[in-house]
Amino acid sequence: MPGTALSFHSTTDGIDWDEAKADLAADEFDNGRSADALRRSFENSQHVAFARDGSRVVGMARLLSDGVCNAYAVDVWTHSAYRRRGIASTLMRMLADAVRGQHIGLQTDDAQDFYRSLGYRPQPEFWSTVSGRWLDNDANR
Repeated sequence: MPGTALSFHSTTDGIDWDEAKADLAADEFDNGRSADALRRSFENSQHVAFARDGSRVVGMARLLSDGVCNAYAVDVWTHSAYRRRGIASTLMRMLADAVRGQHIGLQTDDAQDFYRSLGYRPQPEFWSTVSGRWLDNDANR
């Protein structure tokens, strides 16, 4: 049963990346990165936010930013047993507070209502491509 002593952090210190990777996979939120690649993704991001129940990560999000005018939120996740408790909202506020005055973009498959409740609005188009093959890079070898 999930505890109630949640804490929020903006550092990757003390994260058990193997456990986090396993929890993401169990929640069907795993995009194929290894635990080490997941760690590198977060450590190389300008801003990170984590929710913990004790030492276990139960929520995470990260933000890529140019430090001037544009930022992009990715990997926003709350453990399924902890959802609807305001965790993702808190994580998103932590990230937004770190980039005042910047446009924050994100992409979502199924959480439009959640992001709308935080003030996000759809943009006319979002285009993307993968350079080479998805996750075929040094971080995943």
